[in-house]
Amino acid sequence: MSYLKFDKTLLMNLEKSLTKEIIRTNRAGTYSSSTLVECNTRKYHGQLVVPLPEIDNSNHVLLSSLDETVIQHGAEFNLGIHKYSGNNFSPNGHRYIRQFDCETISRRIYRVGGVILSKEKLLVSFEPRILIKYTLLDAHSPTTMRFKPYLAFRSVNELTRQNSVANSSYEERNNGISMKLYEGYPELHMQFSKKNTYFHQPDWYKDIEYFKEQERGYDFKEDLLVPGYFEMPIKKGESIIFSAGISEVSPRSLTTLWNKELERRHKREDMFSTLKNSAQQFYKREGDKTYLLAGYPWFGCRARDEFISLVPSTLMIDREDYFEALIKTATEEIERFLSGERENFKLEGLDDSDVLLWFIRAIQQYSEVKGIEDAATRFGNLCIRIIDFIKKQSHPNLFMHNNNLLFVNGTDKPATWMNAVEDNRPITPRTGYVVEINALWYNALKFVSQLERLANNEQSADLLDYQAEIARASFNQVFWNGTYLYDYVVNGYNDVEVRPNMIIAVGLPFSPLERTQQKAILDITTKELLTTKGLRTLSPKSGSYRPEYIGGMKERNWNYHNGPVWPWTIGYFADAYYKVYKQSGRSFIERIMMGLESEMTELCVGTISELFDGNPPFKGHGGMSFAMSVAEVLRVLDLLRKEESEVAL
Repeated sequence: MSYLKFDKTLLMNLEKSLTKEIIRTNRAGTYSSSTLVECNTRKYHGQLVVPLPEIDNSNHVLLSSLDETVIQHGAEFNLGIHKYSGNNFSPNGHRYIRQFDCETISRRIYRVGGVILSKEKLLVSFEPRILIKYTLLDAHSPTTMRFKPYLAFRSVNELTRQNSVANSSYEERNNGISMKLYEGYPELHMQFSKKNTYFHQPDWYKDIEYFKEQERGYDFKEDLLVPGYFEMPIKKGESIIFSAGISEVSPRSLTTLWNKELERRHKREDMFSTLKNSAQQFYKREGDKTYLLAGYPWFGCRARDEFISLVPSTLMIDREDYFEALIKTATEEIERFLSGERENFKLEGLDDSDVLLWFIRAIQQYSEVKGIEDAATRFGNLCIRIIDFIKKQSHPNLFMHNNNLLFVNGTDKPATWMNAVEDNRPITPRTGYVVEINALWYNALKFVSQLERLANNEQSADLLDYQAEIARASFNQVFWNGTYLYDYVVNGYNDVEVRPNMIIAVGLPFSPLERTQQKAILDITTKELLTTKGLRTLSPKSGSYRPEYIGGMKERNWNYHNGPVWPWTIGYFADAYYKVYKQSGRSFIERIMMGLESEMTELCVGTISELFDGNPPFKGHGGMSFAMSVAEVLRVLDLLRKEESEVAL
């Protein structure tokens, strides 16, 4: 039985099935995404969505939808579905879906009378091409298939309307056609593995609605151009493969290409294997560079997100090849930053205050997997250079004071991961001495001291340990309020809000806190912040608590870090819980993972979203698939697996 499977009862209930999405990527930026019943509910949805750097830095929807019609005895049964105004859906192809599963690749089973049709999809690795395979599993009379493409040719950030500029002409291709609606775009080649007849009847389908955009307060209506349709007969047991890409393909090669791609896929048998697949979808190869996308469908390559996610998304899932590719690209950009460059970095936010400290944390995680001697040999020099870079006040927004703590300016620009803004000003202006930045700093000093000692740089190691001890004492003096840690301290102001950032100070391998302090922080975090999806960003006891991520973007931005749950924080909570309770804490962490496992079948099937409401039922929101969420949950699962192995021994 498939780990991710849905039956017709759920699929036919649009109130449920339209809230469940799926996304697949090609590891080079191209993706395909929709809902389980293939009714697009976001402007970001589409069968083929590709990055087009020759136009801009965003992704572009070329093929929005592909409607299929089964024809028998002159009767037509359209399997597509689109939402129009007045909550009207047409056609109503969801009524024919009997099953959806994605054990290896996504597969839908349709039943129309005596016709049983299988529809499977996959993206070609590193190539902007989607393949859709149709197999007629059963039919008692001659059957014809009709395919109607809906074309968009626009950025994911925009919507299109009927216009006179769109070029509705086409060029014949082998078993298909190619079209280019607007200048500057590549041609979209739509071809089949089987000969077919194409009927050119250009028409605009107007006012298709995307209710997810309506919820966010954006324009949500679009007109899509349908150029015509393809028809061909299909026999029982026969398979037909449709290809859409920005280059022509040989129809004879489609079956071989399909089989080759299918061999690259791995089964989703449990939570770990499912998230392992999800993590690999964030890889983005650009020529000889490789990056880790922060998430889908709208995120780019962000330095903080990449460094937090790096090791769990590669080494912990046996993808050392991608770790090597990612670390090579990342260290090249870091070297440029350390040398004084401040612009033209593909890794967004490389100059953010905490990013270099998260990089050192990533190297520390590398040492936990590959060994500290290996880490010292490979990355020791770069890590000590980062420490020196900070100590010499070379960072644009990290200032080491005489107490050996780091001071940041977070009033003009966000200094941490809590980075929502309004009118270009931080909504949560965490500034001055920030708790997790200084916890990361203490941890970095202690870890790099280890690396220096292994390199026989004893004097440097001793100095780092000495500075770490000063930082530890100062950390306690500045942040500890007798019960928990202030979130930030600046100019005599102590921010008393209970936020998840302080748990990082407990969970890091080198904590500046005593065990009694660690337990006190863990207790208040568990009591006020912990949910089944992770940690709230603010305690419900706060007057600023805004738990629901709803409304227009202004309201959502204000709520973003003031109540909703961010799943990535569960990684450091699990570290802290194990540190305080040792093996006896295992069952508690396992129960939390069960709450997150339910997300495998919710907002975006097979992955974890960016954030959740802070109150039950903890509805998922934001980016449908988020790298830090996936990575930190993978890290907790890996921790549980290691603990289980040690107990077995």
